[in-house]
Amino acid sequence: MSTNGFLEALSKLVPSDRVLRHAAQLAPYESDALTAFRTKPLAVVLAETQAEVVEIVRLCAKYAVPFVARGSGTSLSGGSLPIADGIVIALNRLNRLVKLDPAARIAVVEPGVINLDVSRAAAPHGLTYAPDPSSQLICTIGGNVAFNSGGAHCLKYGMTSNHVLGLKAVLPTGEVVELGGESLEGIGPDLTGFFVGCEGLFGIALEITLRLLPKPERYRTILASYSSLHAAGDAVAQVVAAGLLPGAMEIMDRLAIEAAEASVGAGYPQDAAALLIVEVEGEALQVEEEFAQVRRVIEASGATEVRIAHDDAERMRIWKGRKGAFSAVGRLSPDYVVQDGVVPRGKLGEALAGIERLSEQYKLRVANVFHAGDGNLHPLILYNGREAGALERAEALAGEILHMCIDLGGSITGEHGIGMEKRQYMPVMFNETDMAVMHALRRAIDPQQIANRGKMLPVTEAAPRGHPVMHSPQPSAVLEASRRV
Repeated sequence: MSTNGFLEALSKLVPSDRVLRHAAQLAPYESDALTAFRTKPLAVVLAETQAEVVEIVRLCAKYAVPFVARGSGTSLSGGSLPIADGIVIALNRLNRLVKLDPAARIAVVEPGVINLDVSRAAAPHGLTYAPDPSSQLICTIGGNVAFNSGGAHCLKYGMTSNHVLGLKAVLPTGEVVELGGESLEGIGPDLTGFFVGCEGLFGIALEITLRLLPKPERYRTILASYSSLHAAGDAVAQVVAAGLLPGAMEIMDRLAIEAAEASVGAGYPQDAAALLIVEVEGEALQVEEEFAQVRRVIEASGATEVRIAHDDAERMRIWKGRKGAFSAVGRLSPDYVVQDGVVPRGKLGEALAGIERLSEQYKLRVANVFHAGDGNLHPLILYNGREAGALERAEALAGEILHMCIDLGGSITGEHGIGMEKRQYMPVMFNETDMAVMHALRRAIDPQQIANRGKMLPVTEAAPRGHPVMHSPQPSAVLEASRRV
């Protein structure tokens, strides 16, 4: 069926002022936060209701037109990059808080609700939503669900998948399904967990039931500076070895410190090679006891300076620098690539030393900001896109870091997802059987492969280091029977 026929049918479904076609209208949607890659979509549809989203998806299925669901576009892996011959379904206007039940400690939201707004709505009831990505001021719950987002406090509280109890979704075929529910106790396969983190390949979440937690009674935050990244990494290991589980443990290196200071003036020590932020939270008596232990470990870890946040203003100042580190690095370089590899905590020192060697080898600066508690590295590779071959060199360095993470027993992503940026590394991390199962599941749920086509799973690219390309097999009869996810 023709593109013109699809657009004509779309115009009857959605008012023309909410179907963007002109170049100037499409420009903001050509890229997400991975700005090195851009694609102009056929159209962008500004959906306003769940019913509209369902009908748009059904229309895409009828005409075999690929679609990408998009919230605020904060994906750092190209996860919401448009498809040239497809449409973008913008979900920002689906931003209703459908239900807030303080007694049951749940919130039911539409996908366009901003992450931080959930906690703001729950705060008067003494509750909070735990996942806190650095982009929580703008990122949407729909995007968090698609990429299983984490954040600084995921060390203690887990990822998005640990806080989604149920959801209503429209599959790429146009079928609407309800997975999970409002209870912490699920029956049968964890289909909700199966959907969370699918990066849009299984469809679009229309309503998400979130688990809320009691807001911590007290926070205690400590900032320690070190003469080397290795020393900061050792301090993390010492905290864990002491049997402590802080709410968050974050490390920033010298370049990240420099960027944060230039951006927000967080008051970080300028002579530090690395900073470690450790935060303990919970009930007051428990927090004071645990913080005393954390403080003793930190003070004995060789820190060159130790600062304690004495009030909320000092605590927020410390976190403002860390939360704004990614954007702040833009002050140091016109372009940069953010990676998201994971290594076992015990291999942090080795991984950081490896990144330093690769930085020297490729002659590119690398700023390191990472969730030290769970080994989630966020090296920011700085380059100048106007220099010939600079992007390619940065991507090659990023690939070497991912290979290193795999070799050390880690993963190619902790929370940013695979998107289009890392899909060629999937066959490096997973064997042929693993990849075949992933392809089969995808095609069982989306036979036409129209949902976020080209993301996560390699299609035709030659896999690095001699690994074979995996082609999508036909779904088996068993998987066909599991069409409802």
